[in-house]
Amino acid sequence: MNRKGTGLSFALAVLAALVASVNASPAAASPRWSDWSTPVPLSTLNTAAEEQTAAVSKDDLVLYFSSDRSGGQGGTDIWVSYRASTAEPWGAPMNLGTAMNTAGNEAGPALSRDGHWLFLSSDRADGMGLNDIWVAYRQHTHEDFGGFGWQQAMPVAGVNTVFGEAGPSYFQDDGTGRAFLFFQSGGRPGGLGATDIWVAEQLEDGSFGTASNVTALNTTRGEQRPTIRHDGLEIVFMSNRAGGLSHIWSATRESTTAEWSTPTEVASVKSTQSDQYPYLSADGQTLYFGRSAAVGAPGDLYVATRTREAGKP
Repeated sequence: MNRKGTGLSFALAVLAALVASVNASPAAASPRWSDWSTPVPLSTLNTAAEEQTAAVSKDDLVLYFSSDRSGGQGGTDIWVSYRASTAEPWGAPMNLGTAMNTAGNEAGPALSRDGHWLFLSSDRADGMGLNDIWVAYRQHTHEDFGGFGWQQAMPVAGVNTVFGEAGPSYFQDDGTGRAFLFFQSGGRPGGLGATDIWVAEQLEDGSFGTASNVTALNTTRGEQRPTIRHDGLEIVFMSNRAGGLSHIWSATRESTTAEWSTPTEVASVKSTQSDQYPYLSADGQTLYFGRSAAVGAPGDLYVATRTREAGKP
């Protein structure tokens, strides 16, 4: 393994050890929620270019997304926007710079819960396949202005193949001390359809073990960009399983070791356009996603909210 790969594995191993040291009790049954509100566009972020694949920090004050707007490094880049409070609008986006972006296409950012790790997908020239999953680390969680706090992104060991991987979502299970990477892959042996959701467990050395197809979530059509709630009891993703355009689907489970329920379409945010690339906030009360006339067409970012139902766990 080269020096860069060794450094990344060591750092990820430290992260895995921290996760394993948590002694929280197993997750309880999934809470009950209201329907999602009518989605509204993030008007301060959207342009005539493409804005997609949003991801938000645990405090809901930092938002990462992909865009092919001018001022980037080339292709689609990762951008970041800040706000002072959840009552304030999002500020002018900044490009995360060359630590994260290349002349290729970067998309699908996803943060670890502690904010030190940012996963993303990229088709940069030195990858293994059509897309690969990469990860960048920062020592201090408030040092990413202009991208200067992030170290150079490195490929995630054990996950990437020639078949293409994207849409990462990193889940740390406080109850069991285990960590998992959910992602999408198309054409990978053992898949059910065009693009499936897969999961790999993080090993002690920081790399990831053999990925398993999450068969309970997949169909013969396409499932993409899974994002799992921080308690591990809910997952949302995009799928065209109903035919036509893609929309957002969700599934739940009673514990982090239980099987996922049969996915259902999130009807309250469904539109006549393609609803895609969802991302749940840490508290599960906000849903960010993209919307466009068709999958692959320039799109805008939208947001919807919900509340816990009174008197429910």
